[in-house]
Amino acid sequence: MASAAPVVAVRGSTGISIHHGPPNYELISNFKREDSKSCKCMLFSPQGEYFAWANGKKVTIVSTSTWEVLAEMDRPRVCTLQFSPKGTYLMTWETFAVSQEKPEGTPNLNIYESATGKHLVAFEQKKQTGWEPIWTGDETLVSRSVKNDVLFYKPEKINEIENRIANQRVHQYSISPAGSPYYVLCYVPGKQGQPSLGKLFQYPKFDTPIACKSFFQADKVDMYWNKKGTGVLLMTSVEVDKSGSSYYGKQTLHFITPKGENSIVQLGKEGPIHCVAWSPQSHEFCVVYGFMPAKATLFNLKCEPVFELGSGPRNSIYYNPYGNILLLGGFGNLPGTVELWEAPARKLINKMTAADTTLLVWSPEGTHFLTATTAPRLRMCNGFKMWHYSGTLLYERPWNKQEELWEVCWQNFPDGTFKPPLISYKPVEGIAPTQPQASKEVYRPPVARGLTVNFKLHEDETPPQQSQQSKTALKLKKKREAKKAAKAAQHDQSPERPPTTGAVNNGLKAHLEEFTTDDPVKMKKIGRLRSKLMEIERLKEQQKSGRQLEINQLEKIKKEDQLLSELRSLSL
Repeated sequence: MASAAPVVAVRGSTGISIHHGPPNYELISNFKREDSKSCKCMLFSPQGEYFAWANGKKVTIVSTSTWEVLAEMDRPRVCTLQFSPKGTYLMTWETFAVSQEKPEGTPNLNIYESATGKHLVAFEQKKQTGWEPIWTGDETLVSRSVKNDVLFYKPEKINEIENRIANQRVHQYSISPAGSPYYVLCYVPGKQGQPSLGKLFQYPKFDTPIACKSFFQADKVDMYWNKKGTGVLLMTSVEVDKSGSSYYGKQTLHFITPKGENSIVQLGKEGPIHCVAWSPQSHEFCVVYGFMPAKATLFNLKCEPVFELGSGPRNSIYYNPYGNILLLGGFGNLPGTVELWEAPARKLINKMTAADTTLLVWSPEGTHFLTATTAPRLRMCNGFKMWHYSGTLLYERPWNKQEELWEVCWQNFPDGTFKPPLISYKPVEGIAPTQPQASKEVYRPPVARGLTVNFKLHEDETPPQQSQQSKTALKLKKKREAKKAAKAAQHDQSPERPPTTGAVNNGLKAHLEEFTTDDPVKMKKIGRLRSKLMEIERLKEQQKSGRQLEINQLEKIKKEDQLLSELRSLSL
């Protein structure tokens, strides 16, 4: 059984060590430190009772209750590990290789019993991408993809094929994480001129899908099941956007349920989808999308937007294990801004900055999270920090310049081990970071430091003359005067019959053209706002005529007052 509080495993150029979590952060003395400089991977089992790692010579499994070695397997080439959902089995993958003795190659995917290290089976798996066999949540079945077929096995008869999805050209698949009945989502790429398909089957009925979603333009797909297995998000991606509007390609988000329902998630801003994440409570999901500053929106199981978290420099989503705290982060090429939200109440807890973060992981008790700067992504200023959900820094461990930090991970625990944290908006007591913070003061040359500044920027420049207008401004002025004259002529006419829809639109157009300015840059913005308002008027007319509008069209109508306000401010 795992220890009473979560511990943290640390892997780097000096080996592997294990530390207590908050509040003491000391080394676990019972764990015999791994000093190898070639530790390629490490992993806690999903329930936290086992810890395994590969050091370039062997794979070792220890018990986290005593930290005693349970098994050692001589596997010098292993470079990645994976446990089954309940931790009963450990899977290893090593680079596929051929030799003169075995020109056909040696099976490189092995499955062991975690408690004893007993070898169960070996398979050939040449590619590292998607190498992991996929289990059902209760470990009743294990599956793997072989030549676009999906093969299913029972662990007790793992050398015999129990069932298969055959002749369906399955390029990628995913199994629902909950127990029986099991659902399998398959991605079938389309042939030339034909759409790609997302097919959802109930095991073992593979002749007829219970749901099918077709789509064009998909170079790859990502599948996101919620924890209860009641819904799955299928994100299709095109690497190159042929329209040229996005450097990131183009993504579309589809939603499919075991009930046979499917729909497209309508997003309220153009641009890439940066991140998608389900709440652990399985009743809603969050999407960060759009050109920077990116929007973040919460959707329910009907794919309806239920809450907007605004826009900002963010590209990552991290729910704590209980789903009552939502963390939005902006990492990579973004400055490391972090927003912490109380998800059920839709309230912002705090904002903070975690610069140079390459890794963020929540503690299993849901109150703390750690951030790390790791190599090879960043080789400078390696180290990790522990934070309270209120945004307070509690602990910091910087690395020496000669050493590298590669990975940090929390120990896992079974569901129900800890109680969901009660949210408080009051920051706890913490520490100040040792890293120097970026100065917000204006730069001064050395000779000017400490002196009183009495000069103004551009003070020697001659202010522009009001009478000197650009050709564009003069052109706009003439156009404005001509429209005013046309409007005055139209006003003199007084028709007896009520105006038609076209007349209403023409009247709105004339009204919007009253908002103008001599600034060419602002005029471009005014033109865009006019177009949006005309589109809103058209949608309102369709709504009055009885047509049912889409969700994104209704969202456009709600923005009418905001757009009018922007239009007035630009024309002042």
